[in-house]
Amino acid sequence: MEPEIFNLQREGIYIMRPYVIINFAMSIDGRIALSTGEQTRLSNEEDMRRVHYLRNSVDAIMVGIGTVLSDDPSLVVKEIYVKNPGRPARIVLDSKLRIPSNAKVLDGRARTIIYTLSNEDRKINAEIRRMKGNDLILKDVLEDLYSIGIRRLMVEGGSRVIGSFLKDKMFDEMYIFISPHFIGPEAPPAAYMKTASRIEEMIKVSMECRMLGDGVLLRIIP
Repeated sequence: MEPEIFNLQREGIYIMRPYVIINFAMSIDGRIALSTGEQTRLSNEEDMRRVHYLRNSVDAIMVGIGTVLSDDPSLVVKEIYVKNPGRPARIVLDSKLRIPSNAKVLDGRARTIIYTLSNEDRKINAEIRRMKGNDLILKDVLEDLYSIGIRRLMVEGGSRVIGSFLKDKMFDEMYIFISPHFIGPEAPPAAYMKTASRIEEMIKVSMECRMLGDGVLLRIIP
C-alpha cells in the first residue's frame, strides 16, 4: 500500500498516516451491544471469517480502552478462520492507562502498543507511547503509528473511537455488518459523535452492499 497523504483541511496541514479501515457489526437499528453495555456477538460465521481475513491483511488493529474493559478482546487472527495467520500489532487508546494487567491484549501473542497521556510507571507487557497534551489527538496517534511502520490499520471500536474517526473524516474504508436483530434505543450506538443539526453537518459517503449469510455487509467510502 502506498503512503497515504491526508489533508486535514480545517488546520491547513498534511499528515502522513496509515490506510485506515473501520470494521464493526451492528443491529438493524444501529446498536453494537446490549443496553447493559454487555457485548453480544452480532456477526454470523460468514462475517467472522471475513473479519479474520481482514485482520490478517493489516499491520495493526486498534480499539479504545472501553472495548478492552468491557469485552477483553484478544485481537488476534484465529487459525480456525485463516491458515498460517499473521500477527498484526494491537493498538489500545488508553489516556489514563487503565488497562488491567491481565487483559488478553497483554498476553504476548502479538506486539501491543498503548497510547496514553498518563505518566504512571506501570510494568505491563506492552510498548507504552506517551503523548503530550490534555487529550489523545487522533491525528497525532496516526502520525506516530505511520512513523513506526504501520501502513494499514484496522479500527474495531468502540463507539467513541469510531465516532472520532468519522468526525475527523480520517478513514479510507468502512465495513459494517448488519445483523438481523433489533436491540433498542438505550443500547450503545455504533458511533458516538455530534448529532447533525443542519444538512451541511451530515457526513456524506459512498456505499455498496451485499448479502452475507443472514445479514447484510456494507462497504463505505468517504
